[in-house]
Amino acid sequence: MLTRSDVLNRPLAIKNRLETETTLTGSPIIPVTKGLPKSTLSLCPECLSIIPAREYENDGKVLMTKECKDHGVFNDIISSDVKIFSGMERWHFRDGSGFSNPQVKNAYKCPTECGICNMHLTHTAVANVDITARCNIKCNICFADSNKTRYEPSYDEIYLMLKRLREAKPAPCTTVQYTGGEPTIHPRFFDIVKATKDLGFTHIQVATNGIKLSDPEFAMKAREAGLQYIYLQMDGVTDDVFEKIRGRRFLETKLKVLESARKAGLRVIFVPTIIRGVNDHQIGDLIRLAFENLDVMTGISIQPVVFTGRYPEEHRMRERYTLADMMLDVGRQTGFTDPYKDWFSLNSATPFVKLAEALTGSSVSNYTCHPHCGAMSLLFVDNKRNAVPVTKFLDLFNILKDVEGLAETAGKRRFKMFSRLGLLKTLHKHFRAEYAPEGLTFLKFLKTLDGYADKKYTWTSEYKGHTYKTFFIFGMHFMDNYNYDLQRIRRCAVHYSAPDGKLYPFCTYNAGYTFRNHVEKLCVEREKD
Repeated sequence: MLTRSDVLNRPLAIKNRLETETTLTGSPIIPVTKGLPKSTLSLCPECLSIIPAREYENDGKVLMTKECKDHGVFNDIISSDVKIFSGMERWHFRDGSGFSNPQVKNAYKCPTECGICNMHLTHTAVANVDITARCNIKCNICFADSNKTRYEPSYDEIYLMLKRLREAKPAPCTTVQYTGGEPTIHPRFFDIVKATKDLGFTHIQVATNGIKLSDPEFAMKAREAGLQYIYLQMDGVTDDVFEKIRGRRFLETKLKVLESARKAGLRVIFVPTIIRGVNDHQIGDLIRLAFENLDVMTGISIQPVVFTGRYPEEHRMRERYTLADMMLDVGRQTGFTDPYKDWFSLNSATPFVKLAEALTGSSVSNYTCHPHCGAMSLLFVDNKRNAVPVTKFLDLFNILKDVEGLAETAGKRRFKMFSRLGLLKTLHKHFRAEYAPEGLTFLKFLKTLDGYADKKYTWTSEYKGHTYKTFFIFGMHFMDNYNYDLQRIRRCAVHYSAPDGKLYPFCTYNAGYTFRNHVEKLCVEREKD
């Protein structure tokens, strides 16, 4: 069995020449380990000791095994398809250099010294701000275990949590998601939304069960305050699914949210929690329902269920749903995507980020998450609801390799103009018009890209018709104590801003040492005093 020392002292992977050896505060950067078999560090699910783990191929799957000297051996499935698993790793172009102002400045042991520390590599792509632990339903799968405490920060505390995100250096956070509990039941929800807008966040969304937002008047007030996106808990298209997962019939409420969003001018993202044997067969139906409401729908964010608490190995091996399962199911149930060709890791954006930094001289959120944290396919949808993945008509991987080269020279003043022209030439060279959906010219494709950077192209009627309708399918597999990987923790791009003054990666806040429990307890005790 590997020891912790074996893992820490393993040979380092060859770094990209644009990468640095240390974070902005001087901590060494250990590159992502690629290929199989591989070693990493994990946690004992029983005592939370840091222990070595090994990932390896077995019967076409990727498994993890680890052993605690006190609690024995634990096995789990990391990916149901080794080819998909390996394919995701090629999209990892580089690591980030972290924060210049981390809250924990001298950490050396992950994840016990969390909140964001000097060893963390990735900027905040999406910030979660828990504004209440209260909820108006009770789901037995809730990783936040809502309603167990009276945690509900005041408006002033929440304002400071938001402000801290904007003060992050070198790249202030621009995207915030209110979470909970059910955030819409906070008594000052509209004031919180308005404050978020005033602080300069450009993407403002709420993770919600939709009960309050099914009221058109409430939705309109939220939009007027500055809300843009409804991150809607949407587990299926039949009430039997909702009864099994949420304990009540919910479909009518969810459909009312779509109508409220339509009237208020809000965008909706479906967020199903997928449980094998319960609702994995309805992923295609959810995408089809979204396509029937493309005027308000932006995408679907699929989240495999995490195992919080104690689960026997037999149960986990039978019910574990991985990102590879998701990619296979989307392909089988819709026919839109090829599971081996049309998905990419979010880390794939880093060449564009590096080029943007070189051209502007300013830091940009680096999105350098781990290749196995999430996977995405971007669909371009025509008026007949025919969907074509961007990877069908764009050689995305080779574009990124070319952009890497541009980023290397763009920092030199005399090359800046050539780099801008070079980017356009690169995009055009790899744009295959014969495979593009109907009506998507190269110019309209460029304007659609502009829409991601400047919302005037996608949020105002003045520019209607200038861009092409896109729809993303995204999968994010958050970790639990059985499949925990410290390499992923240091690269997490979804951070909680907590009232204790710190930021936390998603999978340390909700799993492992579960800093959520510490934060909520601290806040409740402070309220008593």
